Amino acid sequence: MIGCDEPRRLGVPDREARLRFGTERREDGGRPGRRVLMVDGEPAFELSNWCGTCPLLFRRLVTGNKKLSLEVLRERLTGTPAEPGDGGVIDAFGALLPEGEYLPVLLRVEPRLVIPGQEGDYFSGEQVDTWGIDQFWGLPEYPHTPYYRTFETAVDASAHLYEFVVPMVPPTWNERERVEEYVELMRRGAVPTAVAVSTLDVCEPANAFGDDQSQHWGLTHFLLDGHHKLEAAATAGCPVRVLSLLALGEGLAGAEECARLPALRAQPRSARTAGA
Repeated sequence: MIGCDEPRRLGVPDREARLRFGTERREDGGRPGRRVLMVDGEPAFELSNWCGTCPLLFRRLVTGNKKLSLEVLRERLTGTPAEPGDGGVIDAFGALLPEGEYLPVLLRVEPRLVIPGQEGDYFSGEQVDTWGIDQFWGLPEYPHTPYYRTFETAVDASAHLYEFVVPMVPPTWNERERVEEYVELMRRGAVPTAVAVSTLDVCEPANAFGDDQSQHWGLTHFLLDGHHKLEAAATAGCPVRVLSLLALGEGLAGAEECARLPALRAQPRSARTAGA
């Protein structure tokens, strides 16, 4: 981690925000529907269930097909770090978001691209160790998108923090020429900055699966800007900065848990041992 700022009031009224968090209405009028991330009025991602005992989730939906990059800031975010106190960048991206409290955090990450179901996939690895497979489908959860793993560390003996960077659209949609441009820049030492809106979900199974009933703290960064940068960093094995705007009150975590993130993110990386 490079630095963090104090929480800030950012955003615009819900009806003006291009991105917002919400809960879908159920036609039967019963319990709340899916918790979702909306882009331009369409559900883009299904998120972890409000109960907090279901598995951690970010699942791309068929209407999740838009990016929110601000081309006017492209040059500013290419080679010069965006400090947490850089109000111009924060305010510009804040205008895409619903009004609320956000904690700006500037991270340095080394992303690894993960394909669901393949090596390193959280959903078919660590999550299955804790929750087992979905009892209806007989399969692990499936996010319907490649994503990046960037960091993990122990919270305590019974909880572990997992960090993800989730592209709004698949890396296969990226322009190859732009990715190669960033690869070359990074190999020459540039460390560009991506921007994301982030949530912290703390999930714990109601019933233990085997000997494992640990809490999973999922810090998920949804990319607003930087799709080509993240793919380039993963391709080149180089670091990239992520300016995270952590949406306080929108995740499945309380104020005390969110306040622990900067210290946890400053810890050494460590993998969780299944059953620990």
